[in-house]
Amino acid sequence: MKIKETGYDYGKCEICNTPMQEKYIKQDFWICGELIVVEDVPAGVCPQCGEKVVKADVGRWITKLLENSELIAKAPRISVPAIKFDR
Repeated sequence: MKIKETGYDYGKCEICNTPMQEKYIKQDFWICGELIVVEDVPAGVCPQCGEKVVKADVGRWITKLLENSELIAKAPRISVPAIKFDR
């Protein structure tokens, strides 16, 4: 996770009440069975429990990115391991 400072105060974590830290994260989305990863998303991240929050304008921008099928089609592809949960 990249750490960049923009000075926004994300407040305290809704889960554990720890002050959030501003970081740039990778956020994953499953859309129609396809994994899409959005990189460098500015977010508040709780150092205690890992909860993540984004500002409303960031959420709207992510929505626009995910609606852009041309951008998604041209994006680099990554390979990830897939394992089955088997007891």
